[in-house]
Amino acid sequence: MTRHGKNCTAGAVYTYHEKKKDTAASGYGTQSIRLGKDAIKDFDCCCLSLQPCQDPVVTPDGYLYDKQAILEFILHQKKEIAKQMKAYEKQKQTRKSTTQLQSKSGEREKVEKFKTTENSIVSKPINPFMFGQTDGNKPYQTKNSSAESPIGASTSNHSLPSFWIPSLTPEAKPSLLKKPSKTVLCPMSGKPIKMNDLITVCFTPLDPTLSRVSLLTRQDRYVCAVTRDVLGNSVPCAVLRPSGAVVTQECVEKLIKKDMVDPVTGDKLSEKDIIFLQRGGTGFASCGVELHARESRPVMQV
Repeated sequence: MTRHGKNCTAGAVYTYHEKKKDTAASGYGTQSIRLGKDAIKDFDCCCLSLQPCQDPVVTPDGYLYDKQAILEFILHQKKEIAKQMKAYEKQKQTRKSTTQLQSKSGEREKVEKFKTTENSIVSKPINPFMFGQTDGNKPYQTKNSSAESPIGASTSNHSLPSFWIPSLTPEAKPSLLKKPSKTVLCPMSGKPIKMNDLITVCFTPLDPTLSRVSLLTRQDRYVCAVTRDVLGNSVPCAVLRPSGAVVTQECVEKLIKKDMVDPVTGDKLSEKDIIFLQRGGTGFASCGVELHARESRPVMQV
């Protein structure tokens, strides 16, 4: 048997494995891959820094953040909004002044047109003593000669077009800025977020005697505040607003919803006071988040 036959390339069937292998090596076509457990953040990690939270807070939608990270994000967004608003106001003033100049120039053109029309109808008497007189060595300059100006002076106020930059071509129109919204949005849910809406979260450690460094090195770090069950991505969790305690969803359904009382502080609870945490996936199907990544690459067309 030849080497061509040993490589199994003499078959009449183009197998799925060969197709996937050739697609990955060619650099063309859309590729999709299934994400594993290592590619998804843990339930107690910040959605911005992707690291275990030192001072965890949760939004009303259940997204967990480190307090320092989310406050820096909110301040950064406010600065960006202020910068965009300043640029928008500057554009607004520029457009207003341009409109005023255009209206004044239009009125001036109407006046000049009226003057030329009147001068053509009514003839003025000519003073023969003023015709041909000179002012020193300079001849008498008429109205038309004084209106002439060098080409450079008229075009100095206008920027020359550029055929290499798309925004400076003669056909390009100036892009107008839209009025920015003053609302800061959550980076995960896209809903408005405020500092006062953040709720402090109190995780119950698995072993209170361990230090924080030794606690973070463990895979199982926290437990339910009521049932002492180990928490993880495979366990749906909820945060109780009055105490900030983290409990399992099973505890909420079987124990807390019967009396609607916070077991830590004894306060009355409502449906809004029970916030379910948005957790990551475990590497198995249909758990928490979408576990497929897709990359669109160039496609060869005939």
